[in-house]
Amino acid sequence: MTVKVLVPTALQKFTSDRATIECDGNSIAELLDALEATCPGVKARLCDESGQLRRFLNFYVNDEDIRFLDGTNTQLKDGDQVSIVPAVAGG
Repeated sequence: MTVKVLVPTALQKFTSDRATIECDGNSIAELLDALEATCPGVKARLCDESGQLRRFLNFYVNDEDIRFLDGTNTQLKDGDQVSIVPAVAGG
């Protein structure tokens, strides 16, 4: 099963400057492992020391925020698009 991952500019140094990566995974958790296998070092930027997604990153599956789905257990299907969006703050 192939899922398209949209990578923010700040993380593209781990993806050989690619804005889009295709990976396999039945859930967000599996997708994170697949991303790490393809792009070593990226998972440490996405997850904290306990393995939880970092608070300043938002993940969307087909425009749906995974916080309102099933978090990292959110199921994926062939052709889904996962967007990694850094939180924006300021004033």
